[in-house]
Amino acid sequence: MAVLPYTVSHNWIKLVRRTGLRGIRLHDARHSHASLMLKQGVHPKIVQERLGHASIQVTLDTYSHVAPGLQQIAAETFDNIVLHKKPVSELV
Repeated sequence: MAVLPYTVSHNWIKLVRRTGLRGIRLHDARHSHASLMLKQGVHPKIVQERLGHASIQVTLDTYSHVAPGLQQIAAETFDNIVLHKKPVSELV
């Protein structure tokens, strides 16, 4: 069953009005959802699938600014694995 884009937008507007959160577009909520997931460490592939992006590259290009510290975290995680500071099972 196909959902008409207008139906989704119309229902979003009704929801926003009911909750008093005027000025929040559906696209804003979508962007916030993706940004929060990435900041919490959700794998970009999962975010890509949830957003329906054609490729993970689109997701990474669009949201790379969200978590600028990812390189630092990756380096520290690798150090912990190599230096056996933490078991690998605790790092996943």
